[in-house]
Amino acid sequence: LRDAAAALTRSETWNKTSATSSDAGAVSVSPGANGTPGSYSIQVDQLAAAQSNVTGLIAAPDTAQFEGTLTIELGSWDLGQTNFTPKVGATAIDIAVGPPAQSLAQLRDKINATGAGVVASVLTDASGARLVLRSSATGASNAFRATVADADGNSGDSLGLSALAFDPSAGILTMAQALAAANASATLNNVAVTSESNTLTDVLDGMTLTLNQVTAGPVLLNAAQDTPALRKSIDAFVTAYNDLNKLMADQTKLDTANKNDNTLHGDNAAVAIRSQMRQMLGATSTASTTFTRLSDAGFDVQRDGSIKLDETKLAGALANAAEARKVFGNVDSLVPANNGVATRIRTLADLLLGIDGTIVTRSEGLQKSIDLNRDRQEHLTDRIAQVEKRLRAQYTALDRQMVQLNSLSGYITQQLTVFNNSGSK
Repeated sequence: LRDAAAALTRSETWNKTSATSSDAGAVSVSPGANGTPGSYSIQVDQLAAAQSNVTGLIAAPDTAQFEGTLTIELGSWDLGQTNFTPKVGATAIDIAVGPPAQSLAQLRDKINATGAGVVASVLTDASGARLVLRSSATGASNAFRATVADADGNSGDSLGLSALAFDPSAGILTMAQALAAANASATLNNVAVTSESNTLTDVLDGMTLTLNQVTAGPVLLNAAQDTPALRKSIDAFVTAYNDLNKLMADQTKLDTANKNDNTLHGDNAAVAIRSQMRQMLGATSTASTTFTRLSDAGFDVQRDGSIKLDETKLAGALANAAEARKVFGNVDSLVPANNGVATRIRTLADLLLGIDGTIVTRSEGLQKSIDLNRDRQEHLTDRIAQVEKRLRAQYTALDRQMVQLNSLSGYITQQLTVFNNSGSK
């Protein structure tokens, strides 16, 4: 119940939105917490891309032929790729290849193991094998240039490690660029937006947009309050409350049918908790002038203390979620009367479950009684064992005495018989 009440005090519960896209194949939308309901128009002009370079055909790719130092540096190119600006926070990575010379697959693995911000792969088709270098992340600032110091002494040809050289600012284009790094660009409600990624998380509050393809026209996005999700949270609260109410009612009542008491019958703490819960459920909150009690929002308390929802009233409350939220989850540390009912129940549950709370204190008291009874049982068991031991010893001694007395009695009887026989003669 505490967790279900706490959920109704959180803004993300009341502000959660659902969203739709008129063309999810081009722009998909994922709603989140604290979304803003509304309609939006977005046109995708360009997708974010990662720089991709490819070498020429590599003769004998399985032969060890690459040796030297490959340097990869992340940054951005200007429009004509005449100037390269290193990325802030990134450093150039020197990759030692060999010695001895390595094959194409070994070169690929060596590059991937360095974490230089690029991913290497071997592309093999009917023409032969080539090495592809691609930026690990999209965006203009994640472009790269590659310079080499070939072990064969010639870093300007297309043989050996020189096949990976790419630095247009120095006129070195041994490795061809298949795709340039680029930012995504779009127009959202006539406002131009750019992003290094095709996933836009900060453009619209509480929503994540994923750009999948360039669009010829605008895509319509619609965000609305996620009423089913809110109703689910309310139902969870009602279920938790009713379950707890039934449990406590069953445990505290007198079982007249079986003529015995239930576990918590007569337990003042349990009775007091149930009374507090019912009082809070019917409490008044001054946070909203529209809904001052939970009953105004469709919470009807039955004779047994359970909640039954009035669907008509509840639907009206959910349609005016801004006001309904106040009677449920408003939080005002300065004016307690402005606190919502769920806030009060959560606070009560925190107190009851706290280290000095009623439930913990009562449970500890019961446990102490159990421990005391157990100690007394053990003490009584010890006393019984000692009494049994003493009695057994006494009866054993008595039994020995009885044997001796019986033996003496037999002897005396025998002697008297002999004596009587002698006297008669």
